[in-house]
Amino acid sequence: MANNTPLDNLSGPGKALKAEAPDAAELAGLTRTGIARLTDARNTALALESRFDLAYNAAHALCLAALRAKGFRASNRYIVFQLLPHTLGLGPEVWRVLDLCHNKRNLGEYEGLLEIDLRLVLDLIAATQKVADALNAPT
Repeated sequence: MANNTPLDNLSGPGKALKAEAPDAAELAGLTRTGIARLTDARNTALALESRFDLAYNAAHALCLAALRAKGFRASNRYIVFQLLPHTLGLGPEVWRVLDLCHNKRNLGEYEGLLEIDLRLVLDLIAATQKVADALNAPT
């Protein structure tokens, strides 16, 4: 019997992942927009909420690129953060920040309760940079 990876185990009908061959153009686009948003999130002239949105969307694009590079597509948005140990070898110090920010983003988007501060935005930018570095590391 073949050894299934954790990603394989989460893939299939009714599960969180769907196997789908990576697409080079999609990966390049996700990576390019992720890096551009991460760069813009560092712009201190922007409102803190804008910096948060940019960093969050950068993190999502880069984490999605990592998952797509492994040959999977997610059925929901947040799982790309939780799978970082399996896609990029990143631990809870990264994905927990991203998961927290996902929850804050949802409160802001759906209930108008975006409660963020500079420390959170800086932590989000740092975590997103770790994702970018891991994604661009030689394999």
